[in-house]
Amino acid sequence: MGRFGNLNCDMTSTRIPNFYSLFSGCGGLDLGFVQAGFVPRLSVDQDANALAVHSAHLACPVQKLDLAASDPSIPQSARIDVLLAGSPCQGFSTLGQRRVDDPRNSLLLVASRLAAKHRPKVVVAENVLGALSGEHRLYWEALHTSMRSLGYKTKDFHINSVDFGVAQNRRRVVMIAWRTPALEVPDLERALPVTLRDVLSIADGVANHNPTELAIDSKHRKIAERIGPGQKLTNARGGELAIHTWDIPEVFGRTNKAQREVLNTVLRLRRQARRRDFGDADPVSTKVLASMFGLDILAQLVQKGYLRQYPKFHDLTNTFNGKYRRLEMDGVSRTVDTRFGDCTSVLHPTEHRSFTVREAARIQGFSDHMEFFGTIQEQFRMIGNAVPPPMAFAIAKSVRHLL
Repeated sequence: MGRFGNLNCDMTSTRIPNFYSLFSGCGGLDLGFVQAGFVPRLSVDQDANALAVHSAHLACPVQKLDLAASDPSIPQSARIDVLLAGSPCQGFSTLGQRRVDDPRNSLLLVASRLAAKHRPKVVVAENVLGALSGEHRLYWEALHTSMRSLGYKTKDFHINSVDFGVAQNRRRVVMIAWRTPALEVPDLERALPVTLRDVLSIADGVANHNPTELAIDSKHRKIAERIGPGQKLTNARGGELAIHTWDIPEVFGRTNKAQREVLNTVLRLRRQARRRDFGDADPVSTKVLASMFGLDILAQLVQKGYLRQYPKFHDLTNTFNGKYRRLEMDGVSRTVDTRFGDCTSVLHPTEHRSFTVREAARIQGFSDHMEFFGTIQEQFRMIGNAVPPPMAFAIAKSVRHLL
């Protein structure tokens, strides 16, 4: 079996440390702790498909439960060595709306609620770095305050999965809280770097791997054929790694040299003298553009769909701030998220297609022995929400020193 293959849990052992897991998903965080020698006692999540994957490969008790509504079935007499809590990140993530009042944000505090009730020796909480910025930081600070009021020492680690043998940039914050005699948490042990070339060679017949090229003559294929390694479709940035819509006339419409000069000027000016604190940039004054190019050419570009006209302003119709991002084989991936299987988000380094579920799982650090269930969208969601097992393994090894 592989490093994170079928793991049979010895539920009777009293000699090795145990853990209970909240918001477990398909088990990325749990797998790392199992590999570090911990015994899982219970894993809790409200996603039935993710729990089915978890149960099939760890063969340990799971409970389907909404932790916002009730507590898991943990006996009051249970001796808990470690409580894991990778609560939902959507309310904190910069990829979302980042509403401070998102009800999912308060789930961060479930860990301290159960710590007060069951008194585990160690609590591990994990989330995105967005939990530390702006008003959202209040939730993270409340977690620290609550844990310290219960007699725990706390320490944050700002980590990136790429430092733990994962072919992906995935930056996270981890809080470790402990009430053991240990004075300090050891630093997390780093691993040798891994690139996409190391993980994307997959044999036929491996589960969850069915690569399919984008249809010839489709819009997606025509765009993909114009995007080179490291490049992306964006009208929000310039430079050699930016491909603009006016660079792909077969999809977005033909332009002449003078029109492209106008579009490149709008791209540049809209990022200068920012007045708003939202959006990727500001629209450009029609008066300024007319003085440079005249009104006729602006009207032509509005008709072609490249520009939008507002009272006193013009702006690019589509900014596409990072669509169709083609990864580089000798580099690492951007963060694997729930949209990773969408070609408009990321493209395979050398083929005109999106990534398969298996490729996403490998980039996250999962073994091929882990088979994922549910619809394709559900599989990508559980993988995108998971903690990379090699990163979890590094966390677990440091936690063992506290027990």
